Amino acid sequence: MDTIYVNGMKFYGYHGVFAEETKLGQRFNVDVAVGLDLKEAGRTDNLELSVNYAEIYNSVKEIVEGQPVKLVETLAETIAASLLARFPLIEETTVKVIKPDPPIPGHYDSVAVEIKRTRHE
Repeated sequence: MDTIYVNGMKFYGYHGVFAEETKLGQRFNVDVAVGLDLKEAGRTDNLELSVNYAEIYNSVKEIVEGQPVKLVETLAETIAASLLARFPLIEETTVKVIKPDPPIPGHYDSVAVEIKRTRHE
């Protein structure tokens, strides 16, 4: 299985458990890896045999900047399900949703959730 990565996508959304998160919003970073067979795309130079990176980005953007949810786990699940549904060539995906500035006290770089989903689950 081959892999396409779209890393470091940055968005602003209104997700969270606390009222200030859904009112003020915050930054979200997303990394996506999708697994598929890229052999024929590489041999033929045909985008139809691959997945357009811009379309992956736009799919993720639509979700993260869209309807608010409480949990980053829900964001990750929604992104994974959307990618598997929208792109039939994708066999599996790993989605990492990073919250750089969650409203919790302490010193840390970020909090994140990473999930892996396959077409055949």
